[in-house]
Amino acid sequence: MPSVTGFDENAALLRVFVGDEDEVEGHAVYRLIAERARDAGLAGATVLPGPLSFGQGGGLRSEFAIDAGVRVPVVVEIVDSAEKIEAFLPTLDGLIDSGLVTIEKVSARYYPGEKNA
Repeated sequence: MPSVTGFDENAALLRVFVGDEDEVEGHAVYRLIAERARDAGLAGATVLPGPLSFGQGGGLRSEFAIDAGVRVPVVVEIVDSAEKIEAFLPTLDGLIDSGLVTIEKVSARYYPGEKNA
């Protein structure tokens, strides 16, 4: 039976949508977000590719597109307490030029596994 550290009813899911080629001073924005989340002591971050999307313009963007310059989305997901997520938001202000940030209230259950118990 896996060990469970508890059920956090006051957790939040932060999603940051940026382009795969978005950079700040030569560094990928999605990587900087994950690194800064780690440095801030947040529980964890996952970076997910978005192979197909559309935005306000309505045109489909795809990693499979032949024409150069297509901005393929990347989503950074971070789950932690609502307070820690809120405190992290100003960090994003200096990193994101164009993108979308969403925050959702979630219930989180953590399974640390045998190695981490």
